[in-house]
Amino acid sequence: MSLTTEFADQIARVESRLQAVRADRATREIRPGGWRGIEVLGHLIDSALNNHQRFVRAAQEGTYAGPGYNGPGWVKAHGYVEMSWSDVLASWRRENALLARVVERIPEAQLAASCRVGDKEPVPLGSLIESYLRHLHHHLAQLERLSES
Repeated sequence: MSLTTEFADQIARVESRLQAVRADRATREIRPGGWRGIEVLGHLIDSALNNHQRFVRAAQEGTYAGPGYNGPGWVKAHGYVEMSWSDVLASWRRENALLARVVERIPEAQLAASCRVGDKEPVPLGSLIESYLRHLHHHLAQLERLSES
């Protein structure tokens, strides 16, 4: 299975697991002094938003160079902690469904497009997409631990 078709499958699996996270536990901190679960999910929305334009530009223009991402600033700006778990989850679902459509339409040859995010070394678009999925699974594991405690 290619990365572009695997992406949508990964998003669907993550969504299924996110739906199992209990809303009453989502307001708990992931670790003392850290983000609450709902803020982590909001951070994943921000990641989808930032990567959306990276993926589209790299696929269309053959290269991408753009700013990095200030996670705490974005999470604070959106005020996710003041929103309901169901609203944040619905936003995550919409953003990632759209992102999956974008990835599905990237021609295989464009996965080699060079992408520079912030001051990091350039990586191929395919690597940026894979990194997005690893990041998603990392935070999913944190959210699932909230429901276990």
